[in-house]
Formats: sequence, C-alpha cells, structure tokens
Amino acid sequence: MVGVKMATAAAASIRERQTVALKRMLNFNVPHVKNSTGEPVWKVLIYDRFGQDIISPLLSVKELRDMGITLHLLLHSDRDPIPDVPAVYFVMPTEENIDRMCQDLRNQLYESYYLNFISAISRSKLEDIANAALAASAVTQVAKVFDQYLNFITLEDDMFVLCNQNKELVSYRAINRPDITDTEMETVMDTIVDSLFCFFVTLGAVPIIRCSRGTAAEMVAVKLDKKLRENLRDARNSLFTGDTLGAGQFSFQRPLLVLVDRNIDLATPLHHTWTYQALVHDVLDFHLNRVNLEESSGVENSPAGARPKRKNKKSYDLTPVDKFWQKHKGSPFPEVAESVQQELESYRAQEDEVKRLKSIMGLEGEDEGAISMLSDNTAKLTSAVSSLPELLEKKRLIDLHTNVATAVLEHIKARKLDVYFEYEEKIMSKTTLDKSLLDIISDPDAGTPEDKMRLFLIYYISAQQAPSEADLEQYKKALTDAGCNLNPLQYIKQWKAFAKMASAPASYGNTTTKPMGLLSRVMNTGSQFVMEGVKNLVLKQQNLPVTRILDNLMEMKSNPETDDYRYFDPKMLRGNDSSVPRNKNPFQEAIVFVVGGGNYIEYQNLVDYIKGKQGKHILYGCSELFNATQFIKQVKCTLVVCFL
Repeated sequence: MVGVKMATAAAASIRERQTVALKRMLNFNVPHVKNSTGEPVWKVLIYDRFGQDIISPLLSVKELRDMGITLHLLLHSDRDPIPDVPAVYFVMPTEENIDRMCQDLRNQLYESYYLNFISAISRSKLEDIANAALAASAVTQVAKVFDQYLNFITLEDDMFVLCNQNKELVSYRAINRPDITDTEMETVMDTIVDSLFCFFVTLGAVPIIRCSRGTAAEMVAVKLDKKLRENLRDARNSLFTGDTLGAGQFSFQRPLLVLVDRNIDLATPLHHTWTYQALVHDVLDFHLNRVNLEESSGVENSPAGARPKRKNKKSYDLTPVDKFWQKHKGSPFPEVAESVQQELESYRAQEDEVKRLKSIMGLEGEDEGAISMLSDNTAKLTSAVSSLPELLEKKRLIDLHTNVATAVLEHIKARKLDVYFEYEEKIMSKTTLDKSLLDIISDPDAGTPEDKMRLFLIYYISAQQAPSEADLEQYKKALTDAGCNLNPLQYIKQWKAFAKMASAPASYGNTTTKPMGLLSRVMNTGSQFVMEGVKNLVLKQQNLPVTRILDNLMEMKSNPETDDYRYFDPKMLRGNDSSVPRNKNPFQEAIVFVVGGGNYIEYQNLVDYIKGKQGKHILYGCSELFNATQFIKQVKCTLVVCFL
C-alpha cells in the first residue's frame, strides 16, 4: 500500500505543481476543477515580463482561453478600460509595477482587481496600494491580494531556472566580478535565495542542504537555511504547514538540495554536444522551450536588380505534449534523424492506406467481390477518417522536427561539430588523440573561431599540467590566426591559478564515444537527411562532475571530493556549523542547483544517471541557462572588469 502511495506522490512533478498553482490563481485563487460543466468567468490577465516568462512554458493560449482568459496584456502596455470585466494581475512587487497598478485603480480600468505577486510583497508597498485604492474609492473593487511564491521558471518536469528577465543580476559574471562590492553580492545572493524559497514553497518541502565551502553556493546555503528556518519558526504563518500543499512529490522523505558552484566545472558549458535538445540550444535560437528558425527561401529567379526576398522566421514550441520531443530530446543526433525518417515513412503508409480505401469506396457495378470488399472496408475507412486529426497532428510534428533537425544538421556539417565533439570527449576522458590540436585549430574548414576557442579552453582546463610557455605561444598564434579573441583564455588562466586546479583538474571519467563502423540506414541518400561525412557517434555514459557530486551525497558515499561539504537542516531548532550529516540513509529525492548558471548537457547527464536508480527522483535547477556562446561572452566581460 505504501508503494502505491509513493508512486502517486512522485507523479506530481514541479511542472505540475506550478501549473496547478497558476490555474488556481487564474481561477481567482480557488482550486481549479478540471471537468466543471459551467462556463468559466471571463477575465483579463495582466502580467509583467517576469509573469509572462513563468506562464508561457506552462500554459498555451488555448489553455488560458479554457480558463476564461479573453485577453492577456503586459502591465506597462497601453490598455483600454474594460469596466465590466475582472482583472487578474500576476507581477513582481517592484516600485514601478506598484505605481502602474495604483494608476489602473485611479483610472477605474476594470470591474474588480485580483492582485497576485510573484514574490512576497513588502508591507510598505502593500500600504501604497491600499492608499491608492482609498484615494480612488476602489477599496471594494480590490477583491484579493495574494503572494504566490512562483518566482522561478519550470522548463521540464524535472528542470527549472530562476529568471529570464534581468538574468544578468544573477549571472556567472555578476557573481565572479573581481570588483563586486559586498552590498552588490548581498543583492545577488538575496535574489537567488528568494527564488529558491519560492521553489520550495511550491514544492511543499523543506530540504536538507549540502554545499561546498568557500564558494557562492555556500553563501546561498547560509541565507536559504536562515530564511526557511525563520518561516518554520512562525507556526501561524509558516508556508510549509498548510492544507493547500497537499501530498507533494517529496511527502515521504525530505529531499536533498545540493548547491554547487559553476566554478567546479567550466569545461562542460564549453563542450560541443551530440544530443538533440542540447544541440538545439547550442546552435539554434532556443529560448523558454521555443525555437526560432530562419527558413531558407531557396534559389528563386528574381529579376535583375530586385531586392532579395526576406527570410521567413518560424517559431516552434517544443513542449511535453510533443511525444517525439519527449522521447528523443536526450538521444544522439543521428538516432533522431533516423527516427524522423521512420515517422515520415509510417505517416506516408497511413496516408496511402486512406487513399486506397477511398478509391475502393468509389467502386461501382454489381460485382459481388467488389460489394463484399466495400462492406469490409467501410469500417476500415470510418476508422481511418476518425483518426484523421491524429494523423494531421503527426504530420505537423514530423514537419516541425524535420525543419529543426535539418537546421541542426546544417550547423553540424558546416562546422564539423561531430569532429569537435569526439575530440573534446577524448580530451576530457584522457584518451589518446589521433590528430594534433594545432591541426584542428589551423584547419580553415573546421568550425568557427568560437568553436576553436571552446576546444582549446577544454584542453587547457582538462590538462593535468598547463602547456609550457613556448607551446602556449604557439597555440595563441594559431588561435589569433584563426580569428579568435584570446580574452576567455586569459580569464581561464586566472581562474585555474586561483582555484589551484593545475594539480587536481575536474575528472570526467574514462569512457568515451565510439564511432560506429557502418552508418545506419538513415545515412543513405534516400533519407530526408543526407548525412554523408557526419560521424555516427554512439554515446557512452560517463558522470560529469555535478552528477558525481550528487551521487556521493545522495548515496551517502565517503569521498574526498564531497566529505568537506557543509550540512544544513532548517528544521533543526539550533543551526550549527557541524558538517556531520544526521541522516545516514541514502536519499530518494534530490535537487541539484548550480549557482552561476547551468546547461542542457549537465541536465541530460543527470537524467541518464537517474534512469538506473529505481524509485529515485532528481530535479536540476540553475540561476540561468546558457549555451557556450553566451557563457564565453560572460567570461570575456568578466575579464574586461579584471583589467579595469
């Protein structure tokens, strides 16, 4: 019986919990009943950019319409009065937002106001709203005021990020600037802790916290422990004791929160990748589960001197509803290409069957064979027609993934990303290299200057011993000739010296990818994806540093890498600095949170790791989600500050 209970509890992912909280808010903070027969109350949703980013990966426009949302408008846009409709606000409690809400009250824009704040609003700002409502004689129209504690963005069932707007406030650069003042650092840490607190309120669980010493992760741990402790001490107002939370994912055992600092592993964010989701994020414009593509217009005969046609931009949502995406987002790219081809063939076979049945239905004459055939096929055709909407949806998804995968394939071929991925895997796993690093850097056809820089940085970070000055000068010259900006290398040199990484670089395991001898049938020219010249690499599972740290702490293993990690239990009456864990049993549930930014490579590595652990669950979170291009940009900027 307990097993059944546990399985039911674990079904409520963080995505579901945040979606339920949003639906309750849109239903005037009353639990939303799925199959209610009555018409929903029509209302307007007013949000700021923060609210928009939280809602967009979770609720489609159709779902909002089903909840009675006829209009969704940005708070600071020009809005006309709609006096007979209630308005649901979902905004951050900033000075600017409060002023605009007070202005709405004065202008009598809506029939009633349901004010929902993404994070907790301070008493002074609440008083500002009360005064504005009094002055506008709109006290009775302010129906409800709620703190929602939803200040984080859920991208997957098991993945979340802190913010998208103003993410530079909690970025890797913001935390690692050498000229940062104590006050600025406090602000950064408070912003991160506020969002993590919201996350645990939504989850309905108080975690046990582990973190490395002497890092930004430790500062976050200390502040989060204090904030959770203070909330638990206030028995009447504690957010972790109400009936509203229900039985959550972590009801039966408290979760472990592992806070790690980005600086423990700078190679992974730079690594070229080979899985579908991580590749889409690395080479395309992929943002809050939406990918934006420029459609190539093809060769057209335009009159001489005519202005070239502008490229069409297309956006695709890659959501959990998309079964192909859910199944293949963590698969190696050649496997994805093969699966798209198989789906296309399956769709064509079904389409041909419908056409065949239609032609049979058109048979005329008294031939008994034709008539009996007709009656047999009527049922088949009826079945085929009823499955038509499903077939059309299948076609839409095939077109979507054909376009996305083709765009990714163009990058792989143009930049030889398969070569980079294989070479970097060998560097990180200390395998013998079959080609010299200088040859790849000097090859004008292999990748962009940024690709070359990423490869060299991974080599530099992973090396047991830094290259000699003479060798380094040779590499620098080759990189400069290839058009690379050397600022990131200067920063990594400083970081490596500061972190004393030269003697003990992060270990990335000793397994590597294996190229397959024969290319699979998707590589044939009959395929939608002509992949000649692209290696069909098979991934081998290896634990990245973040996964290894989680494994040590979750399984209570003794390991020099994590033995010194601090231990916090916010439920203990007295907090002390003892790092001795009181819990001796392995954890069933864990949240890994990377302070300073994360990526899809780490996320996928954790997903692969937990597949082999029956009954265990992991969530991955980070202060921001960046790809290698964005990370290198931050590293460059951090160095500029260093030199000022």
